[in-house]
Formats: sequence, structure tokens, C-alpha cells
Amino acid sequence: MASALFSPIKLRELELANRIVVSPMCQYNSEDGSATDWHLMHLGQFSLGAGGLVMTEMTNVSPEGRITLKCAGMYSDAHEAAMKRVIDFCRKYGVAKLGLQLAHAGRKGSTQLPAAGGKPLKPEEGAFETIAPSALPYAPDWPAPRAMTQADVERIVNAFAESTKRALRIGYDLIEMHGGHGYLIHQFLSPLSNHRTDEYGGSLENRMRFPLRAFAAMRAAWPSDKPMGARISAVDWVEGGSNIEESVVFARELKKLGCDYVDCSSGGLDARQQVPFAPGYNAPFAERIRKEADIPTMVVGLITSPRLCEDIIASGKADFVCLARGAMWNPRFAWHAAEELGAETPYAPKYRACHPTLRPQIFPNRKVA
Repeated sequence: MASALFSPIKLRELELANRIVVSPMCQYNSEDGSATDWHLMHLGQFSLGAGGLVMTEMTNVSPEGRITLKCAGMYSDAHEAAMKRVIDFCRKYGVAKLGLQLAHAGRKGSTQLPAAGGKPLKPEEGAFETIAPSALPYAPDWPAPRAMTQADVERIVNAFAESTKRALRIGYDLIEMHGGHGYLIHQFLSPLSNHRTDEYGGSLENRMRFPLRAFAAMRAAWPSDKPMGARISAVDWVEGGSNIEESVVFARELKKLGCDYVDCSSGGLDARQQVPFAPGYNAPFAERIRKEADIPTMVVGLITSPRLCEDIIASGKADFVCLARGAMWNPRFAWHAAEELGAETPYAPKYRACHPTLRPQIFPNRKVA
């Protein structure tokens, strides 16, 4: 039986060779928001054989939207030029399609690097003002953000659109709005972080208003033949937070605006979360959104083995599997998964010399004839 994981799929006019996605992963190696040689190596290695789609890390639409001072940005000509250099490099030598995730960290911005502890920056470390739907800190020992004004709302919606235009000029195949992991879009969606009393808070309809406006602005700036999706945290894992029922409703509204897939993660909003980590633990959320919102889904979360990937796709839990640490550990994941599952997948031309078909004496136990 043919592998479901290695069956091609189309999103609008974009055809992907398989269902494996290299997930966006913050690298904390940008200089003043600009991609560096690190990104050439990081994304370049994945473009050779990690998956059919390789996503660039969470890239921020405005200066105060950065998690750290070393995060990537897409709000200046310098950022655009630096990232274009990376994407042109990946396109020249790799075989994967290339996507960009745009985001704003909201109240989770202005922090130290994770390796330095990840705590809020001090003034002498370059701390900057953060904004959020409400003046509620991420954790008790964090500074409170400034509650966004109507002018802030308009500015950030426009920033998402302008960053999208930059992504188009760079040449990305796909774009994604980050609506999960406790960042600004998620902060509006969750009743735990959104205590507004205007049209952007209270009911689910109101809490969705800013996220949907941001998505619509991006979609309007992105060509109709190119796919666009959204990552969400399907549940908050905290009592009183966002739940799967609300996420299904949000997915339906995204679809109405031209969303082509929902990338399902969870958590990240509240330091009190209790996440039941296990291989593929977000798959039930992706399956439910896929069925009840009638939209393709991706799923991320401790997915590291080819057999688990195959099971998720073959059983209809999701249309794509996203690997982060699994891809870092094995940047040729798609090649190795294809061998294990008896399938084929594209190889970069300059690396075809290691394809087992061409060197059967080196790989005597391979499963593909």
C-alpha cells in the first residue's frame, strides 16, 4: 500500500511532494532583526531533504513584537534583503517549498535569550515596552504590558499586511499567521489574557475580531493563487482558558477569510499550564478541527518517528505533520522516513549520489526497489 505520508497534496496552486513540514523554530541568531549566515545553514540544510515544506522561524512584524533582541523581523528593507538572500540560497540548492510565519509576541516580548534564562529584560539589558490586549502580565513576576489602544490595533493590523508584502517580494511560496503559543493573536483569543470591554473583548466573537482583522489584512496582501494558513493553540491547558470548541469556531471563521489550513499546537499562554506531553499529543485537536471546521490541518508536538507520522496522515487526524526538534536531530528526515516506509521523496540534485537507488551496494537492506 502506498504511503499516505508521501502522497502529494495541493494547497491552492502550490503542490507539495509530501506531508512533512519543518516547523517554524525561533533561532535567536538575527542581528537587529536581520537573518544571518546562521539562517543560511539552518534553513539550507532542511531545504535539501527534511520535508516538503520548510517554514522560516517566527518573524516579527514590528520592533516591539520581538520576543528577544535576537529575534527575526520583517519590518524594514534591511530585514527583507537579508531574508531574501537566505531564501534565494535555499531555492537555488534545495527541493523544499518555503514558507514564512509572521507574528507579534505581545506581552511575551522583551525577554532574555532562552539560554540566559528567558526572563524579562532589565532596562540596562535593553528592555522595551510590550503591548497586549489588556495590562495583564504573563506571570506574576513579569512586568505588565501596556493595553493596546485603537491606534495600536490599526498599526499592528497594517504591520501584518506590510510584512506580508515583503514576504511576497522575497519569493515565499506560503505564509502563515502565528495565532498560538501565547503571543499577541493568542492573547486576544483567550479570556485569560483578554479582559477588554470594547469590541475586541468579552464574547468569542469580539475576542476573534483583532485576529481575524490581522488575517484578512494579510490575505488581501497575498496573491489569491498562493496558500496562507494560521497556527493556533487549540487549548490553553488552564481552567477558564481557550478550549477546543472555541478553536473550531475560530477555524471556521478563518476559512471564510481564505485560510487554507490550520496548524494545531496548544498552550503557551499561561505559566500555570499543565500540558500532558506525549508523542502526537495535539493530534486529537487537529482531527477535530479538520472534521468540524472542514479545513486541512497540520499538527505539531513530539512527532519524531516515521511510523507516527504515517499513522497520523493515514488515519485522517491531520493532513500534514510538523517536525521541529525531530528535524533538528535528523535534517534528512524525509529521506530516512521514505526508506522506512518504502516510498520515494525528492533529493537535491547535488545529493542524488547518496540516493539508495543509485548506490544499492551501500544500502543492501533498503525497501524501495
